[in-house]
Amino acid sequence: MKSIYASHLQPWNGIKTQILHVGKFHNARLSHPYIYGPKVWCILPSATEKDCATVQTTSFSIRCTIEETKILKVMAGITGSRALMVVALLCATAAMTAAQEASNVRATYHYYNPQQNNWDLNKVSAYCATWDANKPLSWRQKYGWTAFCGPAGPRGRDSCGKCIQVKNRGTGATIIARIVDQCSNGGLDLDYETIFKKIDTDGRGYQMGHLQVDYKFVNC
Repeated sequence: MKSIYASHLQPWNGIKTQILHVGKFHNARLSHPYIYGPKVWCILPSATEKDCATVQTTSFSIRCTIEETKILKVMAGITGSRALMVVALLCATAAMTAAQEASNVRATYHYYNPQQNNWDLNKVSAYCATWDANKPLSWRQKYGWTAFCGPAGPRGRDSCGKCIQVKNRGTGATIIARIVDQCSNGGLDLDYETIFKKIDTDGRGYQMGHLQVDYKFVNC
């Protein structure tokens, strides 16, 4: 039987990685319980490449391309076909995580004026009011508001109430915003006072009418 192994892990972002040897397919054990990720795509079949972790079986392989700094811990002691199943699950989970962020996205601004409107989603006719208007005031005012229609992440009702960390690519300023509405610009439509203005630290976004931002979904 062929060995199951993860190989060709290269140093990334200053983190020294190593070859992970798991052992024989019928008696596989993870001797090193960490695989770096998680921006990972799983491709069947795959070829061995640099900056990849390849897990081979007797019939096919799964290629995981590594691009980010989160550590995925693989519990040691998994044997046999379960080892393959765990790796496949990690790849799927990591791919979902990767789909929760995007770079160089257009972010316009909108005057929701939540303070003047008592943080009332119904008053500003926000799409998410149907589900979130009755949330506690402390929840509604914890973060500034944004409409979301970005290229990565949940849409519609599934996005309501979730939070994104938004980074101004021009200045590096970041802030967390809560999704309360939909938009149609292919990116974000940030409340001016509570979000846009706070990361437009050089005023260029206001002059141009938009910012170029990176965003990622975060817990809130």
